[in-house]
Amino acid sequence: MKALWGEMNGRGRVVLAVAVLLLLLAPTVATRYLVSVLTLIFYFVYVGQAWNLMMGYAGQLSLGHALYVGVGGYVSAALWVHFGIGPWLGVFPAVLLAASFGAAIGWLGFRFGIEGVYFALLTIAFAEFTRIGFDHIDVVGGAGGLFIPYEEARLGEWWNLRGGQLFFYYLAFGLAAIAVLVTALLARSRLGYQWRAVREDEAAARALGIDAFRAKMKAILISSAMTAVGGVFYAFYYNSLFPAQMFEMSRSIELILGPIVGGLGTVFGPVIGAFLLTPLGEILIGVTEALGINAPGAKAVFFGLTLMVIIYLVPTGVWPWLSKTLGLTGRRS
Repeated sequence: MKALWGEMNGRGRVVLAVAVLLLLLAPTVATRYLVSVLTLIFYFVYVGQAWNLMMGYAGQLSLGHALYVGVGGYVSAALWVHFGIGPWLGVFPAVLLAASFGAAIGWLGFRFGIEGVYFALLTIAFAEFTRIGFDHIDVVGGAGGLFIPYEEARLGEWWNLRGGQLFFYYLAFGLAAIAVLVTALLARSRLGYQWRAVREDEAAARALGIDAFRAKMKAILISSAMTAVGGVFYAFYYNSLFPAQMFEMSRSIELILGPIVGGLGTVFGPVIGAFLLTPLGEILIGVTEALGINAPGAKAVFFGLTLMVIIYLVPTGVWPWLSKTLGLTGRRS
């Protein structure tokens, strides 16, 4: 908490405390729909922070991060459906398998000098191969999907993530808060400074004695493990998983837009990005449905246009501009 608190000046700390208090009390006055939107926002804050560690701080572009969401969700859901192993235990093998995928991608990419767009293509390839594989694995339902039974008799079993709307709201809030704190701690740690050095100039970082390979491997392992936990939450919140839904590239793009819009390599960038884009996406869906417009790609086009406008107006992201304008912090954080 000290690391996060230190990012803000006096005014910023007041704003942060008020925002946290309002979010904690929001379910007492908000409608069920608004609570569901806020829950989704917290989810994107969490997975956005996980991706931000890898790209924003370590400078490694991953466009296949949906791989880790899908693996985390499928492993935990399959263990629950077939063996009755609850998600609080199932999260460990889910994280382990997702981190193994991350380690394989990292080793291939970093050991053989695959960088930039080629590394991004490698992450996409792994996600696509995995999607094709899960399409043909019967134990997880194949292309027909895997469904977690919704039993009213089990509502309230928080240890099995079988709670109601309020339970998932505060769980998502807790995950988002933990992700922000972890990012703040890592950003101020020795590893965080090593990541930034590698991001800015890897050759210079090596000359200073930094083991760039090890630093980048730690980034992808931490990021993939964190993202897998988000996948576990997603699986037990929505209760249904489909390979085309979990592993496709549009899912990866959706979770990385928040950090890009909010501000890469910042603690609060993914938070601001999620709070901007998620409500806008929900409003767009509502408007198209109200007008009776069938436009499956409208959300993607809308997000693309929004990204273009924000990049043109505030190239470094909304958070650095907002924090400077409101005087919330004296540094880029």
